Amino acid sequence: MAAAAVRYLRSVEAAPEREPVEVLPRPELRCVGEDERAPVGQAEFRRVLGNFATGVAVVTAPASADAPHTPAGFACQSFSALSLDPPLVAFMVGRTSTTWPRIARAGVFCVNVLSAGQGELCRGFAVSGADKFAGVAYDAAPASGSPRLAGTLAWIDCTIHAVHTGGDHLIVVGRVDALGASGGDEAPLLFHKGRFL
Repeated sequence: MAAAAVRYLRSVEAAPEREPVEVLPRPELRCVGEDERAPVGQAEFRRVLGNFATGVAVVTAPASADAPHTPAGFACQSFSALSLDPPLVAFMVGRTSTTWPRIARAGVFCVNVLSAGQGELCRGFAVSGADKFAGVAYDAAPASGSPRLAGTLAWIDCTIHAVHTGGDHLIVVGRVDALGASGGDEAPLLFHKGRFL
């Protein structure tokens, strides 16, 4: 996916000016009433949706004024490409996340797509309250300065474009400013039925 996005961005740079994408009208939104809620328990929801294997990424942001020596980051399995024109990606984050406010204040982030051998790195970024970057090799992503973790399959450097609510999560849309892929043949880190593959 990242390699396809790189090819697309390069083709756009070389292509003549094109008409902008037509903006569609916003759909009519309304709240779901209590009497409309489906009788699906959280455990059953998690069990069934756990059958869908996902890739795993670490979303990072640069250090901020409130934490000047420590960048922010968290493990994320809900990342997706969203749009080619303009190039947008999205990730979902829990509304109770303590890392998200730091990313929001930074206004930028980098998605680091993990390789199959980076399960321990992912576990380190899944904990709360620890120094997640201790012993982790990284450099600064070119557009945002967010940590670009060493050994990942791909990185996508973004500016926050929009944030939407989605139940107990937020849907964060990022405009892609720069990206790259390792070009190697290593497999991605996958999460399926509560464990890494």
